Amino acid sequence: MADEEKGFVIKDRRTFDDKGDLKDQERKEEPRKEETGKKAPGGETEGMPLPEVNFNSLVFSLSSSALINLGEIADPQSGQKQKDLPLAKHSIDTIAMLEDKTKGNLNAEEQRFLETMLADLRLRYVKMAE
Repeated sequence: MADEEKGFVIKDRRTFDDKGDLKDQERKEEPRKEETGKKAPGGETEGMPLPEVNFNSLVFSLSSSALINLGEIADPQSGQKQKDLPLAKHSIDTIAMLEDKTKGNLNAEEQRFLETMLADLRLRYVKMAE
């Protein structure tokens, strides 16, 4: 019970046992299966698929943050729409910095996506700031 209060569990993931023999593979696989079903703090399962890691997903993530801070979409944690214009401007400026730093290194699709998102966010920011 005292170990549970500390908030972590130690699992032996070594391949060999004390005698130097190879451990049973079935026992090694079972703990991993149990961990995937655990609930994350937000109530979602940890085993949910994440989006592909690429440039467009990074820009999309930053633009989602900007839209949340512009009050355009609800915050996923609270479910409330809240405006925080300085934080929205920071997200938009970060995307603009990425545009500047990646100039000439993006393919046509990435460049078009970045320009479109940035133009849309800037327009929304100007409308909210009025």
